[in-house]
Amino acid sequence: MSTVLRILTGLLALAATQCAIAEDKYPNKPVTIIVPQAAGGANDAIARVIAQKLSEQLGQTFVVDNRPGAGGNVGTVVAAKAKPDGYTLMITADSSIVINPSLYKSTGFDPVKDFQPVGTLATAGYVLVANPAFPARNVAELIALAKQQPKKIYIGSAGNGTLNHLIGEMLGKAAGIDLVHVPYKGASAAVTDLVGGQVQVSVQSLPSSISFIKSGKIKVLGVVNEKRVPALPDSPTIGETVKGFGTTPWYGMFVPAGTPKAIVQQLNAEIAKALESKDAIERLAGVGCEPFKSSPEQFASLVRDDLPRWAKIVKDAGATVD
Repeated sequence: MSTVLRILTGLLALAATQCAIAEDKYPNKPVTIIVPQAAGGANDAIARVIAQKLSEQLGQTFVVDNRPGAGGNVGTVVAAKAKPDGYTLMITADSSIVINPSLYKSTGFDPVKDFQPVGTLATAGYVLVANPAFPARNVAELIALAKQQPKKIYIGSAGNGTLNHLIGEMLGKAAGIDLVHVPYKGASAAVTDLVGGQVQVSVQSLPSSISFIKSGKIKVLGVVNEKRVPALPDSPTIGETVKGFGTTPWYGMFVPAGTPKAIVQQLNAEIAKALESKDAIERLAGVGCEPFKSSPEQFASLVRDDLPRWAKIVKDAGATVD
């Protein structure tokens, strides 16, 4: 073999190797992030922060694809059936994964078998809010008023079986009061009618309500989370009045079961890096959210623990959607 031929053969082999390496590098094309909730809510806000950071860090476009419907089941099923190659991710609220299986006769997915948890992303502040004209100024006054006027106070939610709805049911049970549930098609519709006075109170995520709170269009009666939230440091938790009450909703990333472990680990490391960045922390804080990091194993354990916990809450509330 001539020297020139050997050189050409070597160059071709090197080029082939480099192409193979390029093909193996993840990601080497745009990545879709399915969000099973509508634009404008807490999950959507968190997903867009993460999508931007991953795009910056990995040099590929991460596109948010909102697929709302059936309380999150529509988008979750799409994600569950996607090819497990790392190019379809899902960022979702805890409600879709750990609450819906107890609410629906059939969700179309198995929360444990159909998904591989990648990592938690954030927690969101949730608040019990009221129209400014509502006479109660805090949770204690709401409870007193509701006991004086049973079934006279209307509480709006994002829809039957949504987290907003269930938290309202939890409060009613814990406080011994009977509020009239008014389901809407989404948090935005509920908060709009709250501002307009069609309902007196509502449970809302801070991403959905913080602008209305700051503008004085609605007022905070109490914080749903176990601890006070940084966005509203002077607002007491409901648990400060109703002992033992409180829950902190979480949001996380999942991939279809069977996604290569190396990709799962890479994504986990990248979201941890994203959540440590100053701009992501500030953007999350701006919508009332806080970073919440975990390993894939820790996240899987959280899902397994929350499934029976929420099953009991749903059963006690008597909530159903089909």
